[in-house]
Amino acid sequence: MIASAARRLWAVPRPVGAPVRVWRDWALVALFVGLAILETFLRPELPWRPVVLVEAVALTSTLLWRRTRPLLAVLVAFGVVVLVDLVAYVSGVDTSVGLASMGYVLILVYALVRWGSGREIVLGSAVVMLAAAFGVVRDPGPLPDAIAGFGIVVFAGLLGLAVRQTRVSRSRELDQVRLREREQLARELHDTVAHHVSAMVIRAQAGQVLADVDPAAARDALAVIEAEGSRTLTEMRSLVGALRQGDADLVPQGGVGDLERLAAGVPLAVSIERTGELDDLGAALDAAVYRCVQESLTNAARHGRHVRQVRVRVAADEREVHASVSDDGDPVTPGRVGAGYGLLGMTERAALLGGTMTAGPGADRGWRVDVVLPRTLS
Repeated sequence: MIASAARRLWAVPRPVGAPVRVWRDWALVALFVGLAILETFLRPELPWRPVVLVEAVALTSTLLWRRTRPLLAVLVAFGVVVLVDLVAYVSGVDTSVGLASMGYVLILVYALVRWGSGREIVLGSAVVMLAAAFGVVRDPGPLPDAIAGFGIVVFAGLLGLAVRQTRVSRSRELDQVRLREREQLARELHDTVAHHVSAMVIRAQAGQVLADVDPAAARDALAVIEAEGSRTLTEMRSLVGALRQGDADLVPQGGVGDLERLAAGVPLAVSIERTGELDDLGAALDAAVYRCVQESLTNAARHGRHVRQVRVRVAADEREVHASVSDDGDPVTPGRVGAGYGLLGMTERAALLGGTMTAGPGADRGWRVDVVLPRTLS
């Protein structure tokens, strides 16, 4: 069991999306360089002051590539620290050589576990533990101090592990949100194709019956079949590329015409306003508008504070469909500004259809969600 766990740890890949470096990294380097210079001049009894200062300043550069090269950063930083301390010991210096401001090496330990692969974590941790053990042997002190020192190092690593696991868990949950949206799109594609193909079959059967007795009616049937076929292909092109394999629960989806029924199930006063050309949206747009309004009303009921009225407005023209949902809740609504999974699902749905979704505090009070979708899906 232990051997199997060790093999799995060794094979763990690096997390994706590690930032190369950001402005905060340079600020961090500047901070520790300043602290090292200040500490050097405030400790006149410090042995090997020039060497220690150069060491502390030079090793701050490892903070710049701690995410992209975590093992190398640890090897360089802890290796140099041990080497300088070893040379000082051989030269007759009785105490360890180093600055308290070099505590930034703990950030490297955190980054090793947060951004390293499994083998990098194993090798880097071994180096860190050997360096810590050498420091205790080199300058033995009270046992509680040694235990506390090891505890701080271990805590830095455990903190990196906790953050890493939290991000991995959230990433998996976001993948599930996206997958559910694709499953709903698969359901809508099924409904669209079934509806149009059924109409085409009925028209084709009628055309066959009337072909001999009424050629004009047969030609009309062919025209209807062509129109239905073109519309079906348009809907399929807009949805197929967004789908993944998976079992979809094939049940009918609501649309703009079902908003009153949806609002009746919400324990709030909901007003619905429709304007523009909404009679021929197509299954994908119709279901997307319904889905976004549904999620917005659910959020208002569950998370809004002192919400009494919710306004739903759906407008359409020849180019796009705009749906907005706003409530009159308190201006400050803790917990609603974050990117919840419902909002992420709406954003994913809008993006798949070539549109946009924005959500945030309203102009005066409450919360507002705006969805814009192109009328002609690509």
